Parts: sequence; C-alpha cells; structure tokens
Amino acid sequence: MPWSNQGGGPWGSGGGGGGGPRGPWGSGPQSSGPTPPDLEELLRRSQDKLKSVLPGGSMGSRGFALVALGAVVLWGVSGFFRVEPDEIGVVLRFGKEVRQVQPGLNYHLPYPIETALTPRALQVRKIDVGMRIVDDLRRGQTTRDVPEESLMLTGDENIVDVDFSVLWRIKPDGVGAYLFNIQNPEGTVKAVAESAMREVIGRSEIQAVLTQARQATEASVQDLMQKTLDQYSAGVLIVQVQMQKVDPPAQVIDAFRDVQAARADLERAQNEAQTYANRVVPEARGRAAQIFQAAEAYKSQTVAEAVGQTSRFLKIYDEYRKAPDVTRQRMYLETMERVLGGSDKILLDSKAGSGVVPYLPLNELARPQQPQRPQGGAR
Repeated sequence: MPWSNQGGGPWGSGGGGGGGPRGPWGSGPQSSGPTPPDLEELLRRSQDKLKSVLPGGSMGSRGFALVALGAVVLWGVSGFFRVEPDEIGVVLRFGKEVRQVQPGLNYHLPYPIETALTPRALQVRKIDVGMRIVDDLRRGQTTRDVPEESLMLTGDENIVDVDFSVLWRIKPDGVGAYLFNIQNPEGTVKAVAESAMREVIGRSEIQAVLTQARQATEASVQDLMQKTLDQYSAGVLIVQVQMQKVDPPAQVIDAFRDVQAARADLERAQNEAQTYANRVVPEARGRAAQIFQAAEAYKSQTVAEAVGQTSRFLKIYDEYRKAPDVTRQRMYLETMERVLGGSDKILLDSKAGSGVVPYLPLNELARPQQPQRPQGGAR
C-alpha cells in the first residue's frame, strides 16, 4: 500500500488537532445536518409499544392473528371508492380495463389486484383556438388574439382571421380509449381543430366565409374533427364548433368592409327589383289572361250568332222553296212592319182625286192635341 493505515487514508490522520480523518483539502469531515436514526432503536421501541397494546403483554399466536386479521380488513376496505356525478369510473385489473362503473359508491378488489380511474367523462370542456382569454384586474376578462393560430388562407388565396371555440367531452363508451390511446387529450383536440378549420377554410372562398357560410363551415369542421379523432380512437366526442370572429386581416379590414357594404347595396337593389318584378309580372299576366278570355268570349258569341243566323236563313229558305209567293209576301210585310212600325204615318186615299191641297202641312195633322185645362169656375 502506498500509504499507512495508521495515517488515516491518503491524506493522513487529522494530526494533533483533530480526532477524525482529514478531507482532500486538509480539513476533516463536516458534520452538517442531523444524525440518521438508529434502526435497531426504532424496532425496539415499536416492539415495546405493541406489547403494551396486546393482551398479556407478549406477542403470542393470538396477537399475530389479530394483527393479521386487522390488516386483511383494512386491505379489503381499501377497495371502496366514490365516483362523482360528472365522472365515470374505470376499473383496471393488473393494469387492464375490465369494466366501467357509474357515479356513486363502488367497489373494486384492493390494490394491487385492481385499481380505479375516475375521469370527468360527463363534463363538457372548451378549447379556444386563435384567441386567449386573459384575466385583467382593471378591465376583467379580455381576449387576446393569437395570429399564428387564427390567420388562415382561403381557397381564392385571401387571408382571413378566424377565432373559434370547440366544445368537447369524453364519449360514454370510449373512456378507456380516452385514457390509454392519447397522451395529451386537450393538445390533441386543439391540434385536430386547427387542422380541420384550415382545411375547410382552404376549400372555401372568403366572401362565403365572411357572410352566409358560417353554419356550413362549423358543421364541416365538426364532422371532420370527429372523423379524425375516431380514426385516432381517442374516445372524444365533439359537441359543437363555434366561430367567434371571422374578419379579414387588420391591415385591410376597412377595404373589406367597403366591399361588403357595396355587396349589401347590390343585394338590396336586386331584391327590390325582384320584388317589383314579382308584383308587375303577375298583374300583366292577369291582364293578358283577361283580354284572352274576352276575345274567346267574343269569338264564341260571334260564331254562335252566325250559326244562328245561318240556321234561320236556311229554315226560311226551306219554307220559301215550298211556297215562294206566300213567303215573299210575308217577308215584304214583315220588313215593312219593321220599317214603318215606329214612324208617323199619314194615309191618303188615292181615289179621293184632287180633293187634297198639295201645300197642306200634313205633318201638323199627326201631332197629338193637348187637352185643354178646365177653367177655374167650371165644375
């Protein structure tokens, strides 16, 4: 050996001043902290306390039996566990899922045979993408934008700022998949939500996203997220996707608002024109139908009158062929009756000779004489 055992190691003994060995820099060992307890002393004290509790003061067979029975009872009672109303219990046997239990007091075989996990499977959770809610002591809760999550590119190569929230919960029949198939559930749901939103926005045009396609976008994102998480066997159910804010970037938002106002004016003008057309066109069609029906009625009336006159003429002609002289005389008399029936007539006897004065006002003779009023004294 290169050093002497009496010297206290390679750095020698402590010399005259110290009673212990020296360290590598010439100083002895530093006694920092309390001295570790003596195990034998602890065991002896424990045995003395146990003897004072047991009957007879000695550890006999009866004492060991009581201790073992108490330990078994405590071990068996340790299998009771409680599941809260918003939780679902999952019982594991040697680390493998064997069953699920509902809220309330339940029991499983004590550890290490079975254990229980109680995730909050009935609680609806919320994840915000593109924004963060910050608590401010002066202004309360404020929303902070996260551009690296919210800025997205549309199908027509425009940039849009989208903030949205995702409501999700654990599937009632997928608690085991939620516990064992994904390591970070919230991070997974957030990553899938952002990816699905970017895919849906990338297939849409900016005008549709900013105006009438919000509900369709939310439904498409929800379906795509659910399909992706089901492929992961994540045991997650997407309850709803809510788009909080959909705006163009802040640098061009004024120009986009002007464009939207112009489009709104265009739609309003189109709606007014369509309203006017809806009012005028039916009126014109009604008038056209009325004129057409009147023409049809006139046509039917004229045709019916012509047919009637033709029938009348044919009947008269048939009668004329049977007795031409009589029919001719009758037609002459009827015609003269129609011509002279409503006019004033003066009959002159041709046999009277020259007894009629030629300048006599014959038209005055046909005037009816007005009756004379009786005089006041007449009775």
